[in-house]
Amino acid sequence: MKLLNFAIIKITLYLILGILFAHYFKISSDYVLSTTLVFLISLFTILYVEKKHLVKSIAFGVFTALTFITIGILTYQTHDQKKFKHHYTQHFNLSKDTVQSLSFRIREVLKSGVNHDKYIVDIFKINTKNVVGKTLLNIKKDSVSSSYKVDDILIATTPLQDLNGPLNPNEFDYKAYLKRQYVYHQIFTENNQLLLIQSNVHTIFGYAAQLRNRINFQLKSYHFKPDELALINALLLGQRQDISDDIYNSYSKAGVIHILAVSGLHVGIILLLLNSVFKPLEYLKRGKTIKIILIVIVLWGFAIVAGLSASVTRAVTMFSIVAIGMNLKRSSNIFNTLAISMFFLLLFKPLFLFDVGFQMSYLAVIAIVVFQPFLVKLWSPKFWPIKKLWQIFTVTMAAQLGVMPISLFYFHQFPGLFFVSNLVIIPFLGIILGMGILIIIMALLNILPFWLADLYGGMISLMNSFVRWVSLQEQFVFTDIPFSILQVLTSYLLLITLLFLIKKQNFKRLSIAMLSLLVFQSVLIFEKIKNQQDALIVFHKSRFSVIGIKNNTFLTVAHNLDSTAIADDYSIINYKIGNAITQIKEDSLENIYLFQNKTLLVIDSLGFYQIPEFNPDYILLRNSPQINLMRLLEYTKPQLIIADGSNYKRYLQRWETTCLEQKIPFHLTSRAGAFVLKEE
Repeated sequence: MKLLNFAIIKITLYLILGILFAHYFKISSDYVLSTTLVFLISLFTILYVEKKHLVKSIAFGVFTALTFITIGILTYQTHDQKKFKHHYTQHFNLSKDTVQSLSFRIREVLKSGVNHDKYIVDIFKINTKNVVGKTLLNIKKDSVSSSYKVDDILIATTPLQDLNGPLNPNEFDYKAYLKRQYVYHQIFTENNQLLLIQSNVHTIFGYAAQLRNRINFQLKSYHFKPDELALINALLLGQRQDISDDIYNSYSKAGVIHILAVSGLHVGIILLLLNSVFKPLEYLKRGKTIKIILIVIVLWGFAIVAGLSASVTRAVTMFSIVAIGMNLKRSSNIFNTLAISMFFLLLFKPLFLFDVGFQMSYLAVIAIVVFQPFLVKLWSPKFWPIKKLWQIFTVTMAAQLGVMPISLFYFHQFPGLFFVSNLVIIPFLGIILGMGILIIIMALLNILPFWLADLYGGMISLMNSFVRWVSLQEQFVFTDIPFSILQVLTSYLLLITLLFLIKKQNFKRLSIAMLSLLVFQSVLIFEKIKNQQDALIVFHKSRFSVIGIKNNTFLTVAHNLDSTAIADDYSIINYKIGNAITQIKEDSLENIYLFQNKTLLVIDSLGFYQIPEFNPDYILLRNSPQINLMRLLEYTKPQLIIADGSNYKRYLQRWETTCLEQKIPFHLTSRAGAFVLKEE
């Protein structure tokens, strides 16, 4: 635990605790500021009294902890845009107030969906009221209109809508994800309903996008293939919108998905290149200072061009600190560097803490620093190329140890050949990045020879082909792995205790390691027992009906989809992973289901329900049956009416009105999500 002797590591941990506390518990902001000020004054008072003491008192430690925990809470609350005085949610009740017009500026261009082009926009006026706030803009695709650019100002007359939450169990919660980006609503519109007011660049994001567009315009004249150009944009410009699903899935299955996001690996290589380029400046008077300033300016310039995404921002922050320490010739503890970068990032962007990339990036670096020195000592090859490959292999293994639990939790797959991909790609990534920067500069200056562009495009295509080949070795790609948050936490507990045991073997550390192993095994047993619970699920599926009957770890799926569609259906795949299903059987839809002494009557388009002396507990309406719902309710007297996604909208409105009049609960899967009946 010597690491905790470093003050910056402690206060960063306290800051994280404060952010977590504010995120999961509602705390009145009225008292947070005053409490923080009281703790700050108390801390400085104790510090003044004990300034001559080499060893500080317990009171100093306690007030340090309390101060930075409350600073974490305060930071979280002050960045909550919903609490801003001029945020649109403070002035408009969107369920009651009429929105006649919305004025907004394009902030970010997102990857397009199947039916819509997507943007993040900054709202600055609703009706005649000046406001602030971000929202998601969905524009229906058409073959005529071109896409909009960053900083374009538009007016829409369509209203703001609530974000869509997950409609089936264990689905990715895109609504929660957007809320962590301070996006609370969305707009659905078409190009003919939008009025473009202005198309001039005003913001730093606009100028960065303009530069990226110019780079792409110049590169397109050199006949790069679409996948090559998409990779150049991802590797060097931080833009992944144009990466095809095929390329993305290939890199994911090959275990090199981190290559596609500008992160610490890319920025570290760029730092080494800049350090070499600016090295002659050291011979000038105050050359080192000039060199540091130039390196930091170039790094942050690169971050701006790359769109200031979470991965770029954290990497550039960390390596700016590394660059300063490296060029001042001051040895610094890597954990201190990580803690400083994390502290300042979270101080200004507290919700970065919940970003998957943020978590995986820091865990990977920490794991490399902690585990790689132990792994590299296991073998000492004499031949220099083999030695370098062994070092890359141990770095890759250490990073994988650090991110494996959280990667399984988020992505539920493990690429078995990750070390092969990394061994081949990482040694050449510096060449690809360095040559890519040169290609971009020469293209902007119109001095790029075609043979060099063809050579670089060929290198990108060769890398893509290799990654695709690795990804096709599907026997080494382990997918659909269930892994809960409890398993993540106990996995890291086990890794930490084993590390301490390896560093120093004694009975106490062995006992703690064995105890952590016991805790991990207990969690596995708990998860297994929890997943044995039976359930009946009416899934939401637009235009179709899907009913699941879970018995222990077996799932029977009754549906009216074709066999290929159900095999690739994400609602079933997500449920399988989230509930550790080991076997799935398909079946046809029936009219009556019995579950835990409860009966479900399914009424389809035939509209048959008149069964003598039969009073079902639940009724599922599917395929828009032409029935008199009032008569049905009087005849069967159900506890609940369920309507799935296979029904016409006009029928749903009529049925809901009838149920409301008869005071019968109405469960609409397109709004309330899947209906789940669990074992009592």
